[in-house]
Amino acid sequence: MAPWRTLPIQVPDTSDDGDGDMLTDRYGLPLSTTITAARDAYVEGVDLLLTVYPGAAAAFDRAIAADPGFALAHIGKARTFHLAGNVAAMRDSLATALSLTAGASARDTSHIDVFRHLFAGQAVAALAALRTHVATWPRDALVLSLAANQGGLIGMSGLPGREQGLVDFLGPLAPHYGEDWWFEAHYGMALSEIGRHDAAHPRIERSLAQNRRNAYGAHAFAHLCYETGERDSGIVFMRDWLPLYDRGGGLFGHLNWHLGLFELHAGHLEAGLRLYNDAFSADDHRGAVHQKLSDSSSFLWRSELAGYPRDPARWAKLIDYARAKIPRPGFSLADWHVALAFAASGDETALEEWVQAIEELVKAGRYPSGSTIPAVARAFAAFQRGDHATAIDLIVPMLPDRERMGGSRAQVDLVEATLLRAYLNAGRVAEAQHLLADRRPGPAILPVAGLEQGVPARN
Repeated sequence: MAPWRTLPIQVPDTSDDGDGDMLTDRYGLPLSTTITAARDAYVEGVDLLLTVYPGAAAAFDRAIAADPGFALAHIGKARTFHLAGNVAAMRDSLATALSLTAGASARDTSHIDVFRHLFAGQAVAALAALRTHVATWPRDALVLSLAANQGGLIGMSGLPGREQGLVDFLGPLAPHYGEDWWFEAHYGMALSEIGRHDAAHPRIERSLAQNRRNAYGAHAFAHLCYETGERDSGIVFMRDWLPLYDRGGGLFGHLNWHLGLFELHAGHLEAGLRLYNDAFSADDHRGAVHQKLSDSSSFLWRSELAGYPRDPARWAKLIDYARAKIPRPGFSLADWHVALAFAASGDETALEEWVQAIEELVKAGRYPSGSTIPAVARAFAAFQRGDHATAIDLIVPMLPDRERMGGSRAQVDLVEATLLRAYLNAGRVAEAQHLLADRRPGPAILPVAGLEQGVPARN
């Protein structure tokens, strides 16, 4: 049993006798290998991807060494390169997988086709292929993982109603998974994001009880604590859970951001900044490029909204990172955090050029979130220069569509926090109180300077 697991891999007990028997994965789906060692390594690699632990590439390498013709192992390895941002290696592994599809099963061909679209940046086509695939093979968890969370093909679609859309997509699949720890974490978080906390809580707890080292389970629990206003529970849980997680895990930085956000809400800026330096803005950050930028820039901006002083050196370093790693727009969650960094640095020329590039994509029909991000980007700039009336005028009309920006409710709350501070800075207290009264219960009290403690979420 691998050290990251709390449960053994559930696979049939068959021997490596080369007799041609079809082997299955942990979800009971047939695999195109007759070599038990290849199957076991592949199952381990998939579970490492599903739990966001390092080591998946090595597991897929062992599967390929045992059976070089195992197409799904090659596509699994391609996915690890995709997540690591290694485009050349991703394409090589994809090409190998595609070369092995002659005579492949319908399931293998469909599985690989979903990833082919994803790797080509064809998000709409990938989601369409995924929907078709899971209609026939609902327990293909690796394919489903591409759309099962707020950072997936539905969550980042830029379309209105995508939060409810994710629940509507996962709900019919729930009977196929029962109390599976991986599915429970994702479905629980999706329910939490639309306010169905009573339904979310037992699913997330079951996930963690079965496999406590499931990083997506921890992620779902952090979001649930945020959405229910259980800040202190979130701090206790994350301080206890994070030491279990390998620093090389793809969610290490982001989960530390969640703890940092809880610390900020508790008024513990120094604790949050330690996490900033050591984890979510660290030089050895192992997560996605956009996560380092979004987590770091949003934490700094939120700390300033809470009344803490600006650190120009930190912002300058983030600007350098954004210019090097995200030279052009195209991914909404990253794009509005790049704009946030430009606004904080006072570089309105760079921000306007960035926004205009987004608007060109909108005109070309290549930017599903539409005008939401240009509006909020210009609002950030207006807020930064002290033009609070303009910031308010830009944010208020786009608020009903803010989910189209991408990211979780916890992430998008930064926009409402900015609006709240703009109202207070402009002396428009009644509108600030109205905004608070209309916010969802739970995370209603934002850490914004100028608010009296204990302001109720609703009248």
